[in-house]
Amino acid sequence: MAKLPLSVAIISYNEEVNIRRTLESIAPFAAEIILVDSHSTDRTREIASEFGAEVFEEDWKGFMEQKNSALSKCTQEWILCLDCDEVLTEDLQSSLSSSLTQTKFVGFRINRRTVYLGKILHHAWQPDKKLRLVRRDAKPIWNNTVHESLSITGNISDIKGELLHYSYRDIRHHFEKTVYYAYHTSLSYHDRGKKPSIGKLILNPIYSFIRNYIFQHGFLDGIHGFIAAMSAFVYVFLKYAFLWEMRRNGKKDK
Repeated sequence: MAKLPLSVAIISYNEEVNIRRTLESIAPFAAEIILVDSHSTDRTREIASEFGAEVFEEDWKGFMEQKNSALSKCTQEWILCLDCDEVLTEDLQSSLSSSLTQTKFVGFRINRRTVYLGKILHHAWQPDKKLRLVRRDAKPIWNNTVHESLSITGNISDIKGELLHYSYRDIRHHFEKTVYYAYHTSLSYHDRGKKPSIGKLILNPIYSFIRNYIFQHGFLDGIHGFIAAMSAFVYVFLKYAFLWEMRRNGKKDK
């Protein structure tokens, strides 16, 4: 298969259980794979090297800074930003070639579909479109500190095909990450001067559950969809509970 003018930017830490699957879906046609690794103690770097990746070991600087470091090392005309738990579907692989040769857009959003507890979710957490495929000359940069987002200068469109997101090993791992993101979101809220209220603690989590389970048809995903909706409830409740605790304990605004 001919290589495309495409760099793949990935960051990693102890991802040997995931990274082979990811690289198998992109290595045949990516001209360059850049991996910024935070001193993994497993075989992450060795596996990446098997696929011809350029591996850089760097101290952990935070998600945003680490991803920008990987971006800065890319040399091809186009850059695809991936996480180690994301895999390209065949439809997405087929779409890449035509997308890279057009001239109207400098970036493409890709929908992610979560593989949860062994099942591909068709409704829960959908849609989940992320800007991931960008021209290098569109000045791509990662920003924010909790849920990082990629921004560029220029026109953006959607691309056909999806990423399969193998985000959680099991329910425990899922809710550990839910607590982590809820806490760090509350820190961001606090620093921006947001205030909690009893209404937000009660109503917002309920609305989040209803939106995920009913409006987005999560119930069609069975018990997997119900657990996903419950995690949305827990996430929203905790971020306001953490925010209330911060203000109660007198954490000073920055």
